[in-house]
Amino acid sequence: MEMAKYILQIFSHYLQIVWSWGFNTPVAIPNGLKFHVNGYIHKGWVEVVYDEGYDTFTIRTLDPEGNVKKEVSDVYIDGLVEVIDGMVERCANYKELVRKQYGLIG
Repeated sequence: MEMAKYILQIFSHYLQIVWSWGFNTPVAIPNGLKFHVNGYIHKGWVEVVYDEGYDTFTIRTLDPEGNVKKEVSDVYIDGLVEVIDGMVERCANYKELVRKQYGLIG
């Protein structure tokens, strides 16, 4: 539970990015946090698990059955939000998709 709170605290410093994922339904899991997203790249569950031995995080995207679709290990705290963003939301044509979705010109 403490690690889930800690991860949420980290996210609170990057709310604009976290909200862009469609972040919702956070659930404390052993040594981490699981939450649902609705991003351009991934729609579904994401798990963030802390590895005390290495002082890093492992991030997993899950399919609807709970199977791991993609996993990135050895993520340091300062790269946590950036790595999740790359797994969930930030794609090659990100700016174009945002403009189209929200009817922006330019």
